[in-house]
Amino acid sequence: MAVTIRDVAALAGVSPSTVSRTCKDHPSISRETKEKVRQAMAQLGYEPNVHPAAPAGQTPQLISIILPPSSRDVYENSFYLEAVRGVSQFCNGRGYTSAVVTGQDDEELLGAIRTLSKDERMGGFIVLYSRQDDAVIDYLYNEGLLYVLIGKARQFVNQTIYIDNDNLLAGQEATEYLFSLGHRRIAFVGSESNMYFSAERRAGYRLALSRHGIRQNPAYCLEIAGPSRESAQAFQALLGQDEPPTAVVASDDILAVALEQACARRGLSIPDDLSIVSFNNSLFARITSPQLTSIDINSLQLGIEAASQLINHIENPNLLATKIIVPHSLIVRESCKKL
Repeated sequence: MAVTIRDVAALAGVSPSTVSRTCKDHPSISRETKEKVRQAMAQLGYEPNVHPAAPAGQTPQLISIILPPSSRDVYENSFYLEAVRGVSQFCNGRGYTSAVVTGQDDEELLGAIRTLSKDERMGGFIVLYSRQDDAVIDYLYNEGLLYVLIGKARQFVNQTIYIDNDNLLAGQEATEYLFSLGHRRIAFVGSESNMYFSAERRAGYRLALSRHGIRQNPAYCLEIAGPSRESAQAFQALLGQDEPPTAVVASDDILAVALEQACARRGLSIPDDLSIVSFNNSLFARITSPQLTSIDINSLQLGIEAASQLINHIENPNLLATKIIVPHSLIVRESCKKL
């Protein structure tokens, strides 16, 4: 079995990121630590495949922003645009350059990341999503590359720097708001369950129902990758039940807009026939008619905090992995009605 950067780190008694920086002769690592790491590398026969770092006294100047693999949908979601804007804004103020990494699938995305990881200017990566069994996170972690995750860590939790909202609480509060308006038949429409933010919001929704003794109806929970012919059919099935929901929590404004369109095709009115609470408080929430009640997760601030933490760890490599929760808020508009 090939020797990995983690084997070297374990033998030297340092973190994998310290080994990675030593391989690049990074000026932030002390001479004594570099010598200890190099001795471990020699003992194990480890041969790094990286370029040296920038000249002594200079810090890496490039931050790579990783979007989830997608052929199209991700580029239409304003959450990612706002988060990228927050990262870029903070990087610009600190003299760092940011670059966006995309790919249609994991293989294409990993190819781009491997290439970037060898760039002498590379400081670290910001991953804009959290999902189960992610090959990208596996690669970054196992290679000892510095990264910050937007979303709660599912892998290597104690060693991962992450920035997130309390999505469980937000899902609960969205459902509680609809309950306070008199709704009892409340549905949930979310993204695929491997996307952690949606799974957490769904858990909050279920917790709120349970607290009020409301039976959870499996037919009221939908998982939808995005607006499509299949999702339109799923919405029609949801709305066409003998006892259809009177309210819906949608895990994203885009899904809420698609649901509004499905209602229009059935001749249903919002909020008279169906109340909707969505997430992200994006442009989509404000340009619909009626405008959507939506939970603002502060996407811009998530990006700013991610960039701040990454640069702090680049410039201070011995910091412990931090976890930061960015607050959310419910923005009440016209898409909900009291029963």
